[in-house]
Amino acid sequence: MGNCCSGNAADGPADSDAADDKGETNHQNSMRSDSNNKNNGEDNAGATATTPPASAPPPTVTSPPSKSSKPGAMGPVLERPMEDVRATYTIGKELGRGQFGVTHLCTDKVTGEQFACKTIAKRKLVSKEDIEDVRREVQILHHLSGQPNIVELKGAYEDKQSVHLVMELCAGGELFDRIIAKGHYTERAAASLLRTIVQIVHTFHSMGVIHRDLKPENFLLLSKDENAPLKATDFGLSVFFKEGEMFKDIVGSAYYIAPEVLKRKYGPEVDIWSVGVMLYILLCGVPPFWAESEHGIFNAILRGHVDFTSDPWPSISPSAKDLVSNMLNSDPKERFTAAQVLDHPWIKEDGEAPDKPLDNAVLNRLKQFRAMNQFKKVALRVIAGCLSEEEIMGLKEMFKGMDTDNSGTITIEELKQGLAKQGTKLSEQEVKQLMEAADADGNGTIDYDEFITATMQMNRMNREEHLYTAFQYFDKDNSGFITTEELEQALREFNMHDGRDIKEILVEVDGDNDGLINYDEFVAMMRKGNTDAATRKRRDSNYT
Repeated sequence: MGNCCSGNAADGPADSDAADDKGETNHQNSMRSDSNNKNNGEDNAGATATTPPASAPPPTVTSPPSKSSKPGAMGPVLERPMEDVRATYTIGKELGRGQFGVTHLCTDKVTGEQFACKTIAKRKLVSKEDIEDVRREVQILHHLSGQPNIVELKGAYEDKQSVHLVMELCAGGELFDRIIAKGHYTERAAASLLRTIVQIVHTFHSMGVIHRDLKPENFLLLSKDENAPLKATDFGLSVFFKEGEMFKDIVGSAYYIAPEVLKRKYGPEVDIWSVGVMLYILLCGVPPFWAESEHGIFNAILRGHVDFTSDPWPSISPSAKDLVSNMLNSDPKERFTAAQVLDHPWIKEDGEAPDKPLDNAVLNRLKQFRAMNQFKKVALRVIAGCLSEEEIMGLKEMFKGMDTDNSGTITIEELKQGLAKQGTKLSEQEVKQLMEAADADGNGTIDYDEFITATMQMNRMNREEHLYTAFQYFDKDNSGFITTEELEQALREFNMHDGRDIKEILVEVDGDNDGLINYDEFVAMMRKGNTDAATRKRRDSNYT
């Protein structure tokens, strides 16, 4: 789980239940993404060096115990003596959170150096796979240590309650935020950014690692300096791979998922697809595959049609479109590798990318795209707080009881009977919605994990009282409307507003153009294209 933290909150919707939750995330059918940070690193931002491919995952490497704390009992997650991270570091303000981690500023008590400490509550590690994910994230961060454009792990600690990853503090914010703050950029600037990103991808592919959750939020700047190095973060979904090895977990964030992930047979090519989606957004301000729901987005991805006819594409260079097409090739065998992308004439230094500014409409779209994510993230955090840990555990047990034959799947009839037996008050329509949300392949049955995540999602997103609670959080003066000032205040409270013009949000949400967001507009926004809450990890679900 990992994603280095800037001052922004981590990913989204599934952000979970309480302050000690594991981390950020997307809808819960969702896969996981979190917020990481690493060790104090060097200020060198050049092309990342590559090393020979790893033939196999390296042995587990762990940080040496803190000198200031006595080793305790063996920790079941990191499999080494437990120790108190607070013996070495002072834990400060919250920087962000994800589905699997809350990240705080932390300061070395001896040197005064500042880092980011991601805390993962062990009570949230409910399965053997969850524990393995944390252990593997630490292994991968150690394996990639020393690469100038990958967030650095300072140390990993485990105590009775939590696992703590102390990482390099990336205080410069997210990549897209920097672009927006500049106010204009050119194809050549986009090409330069992409070159650095693909060099990073080439580095970890050459070291035998697939990231599996590449997106703009997982590229952070080390500092506020103009030339601060870009850092790849959030290796919580990453895996080691060998040549020819195929994976089947549906993981990632909805907009950026490659079609072969949905087909459950994929390799490192998925990272190039995700970066291709980022390039498309960089050039036109919107994602290439869009729909009103996660399911619709997945269908669009599987269709694979990339629009190059709408504005501003007619004015974008043929060379840029050629590169996007090759990165978004639906056939992973035909898709460009990282090395081929770096060899493309558009991306090369002093290459074919023109230096004329892109249309202002692109920047405005990009602002909206980013701003909407921020608004929803705050709202979803408030909603997440509406469900207690006890409620969530109750849901898990309740639905587990529906799988009477222990087949791992339940039909809509079993669902109805199980809900009725438990006395759950859901209408026929709500049961159908629940089934549709979880039944990704449309075959009439859903597996246990999908069902639980869809149920939790429905509880958070569709329950009227939860939506109203979230609305009231923003509507500070109980006027029945959310004003620009109230929205700005709420974003600041969650460290998610960096001075951008949040009026961009109103363009999208304010249906009647009165400059205010009423409750109906708020609900429509929360239920529309809710992909931030989407997809992080589904172990046993088929999409196709």
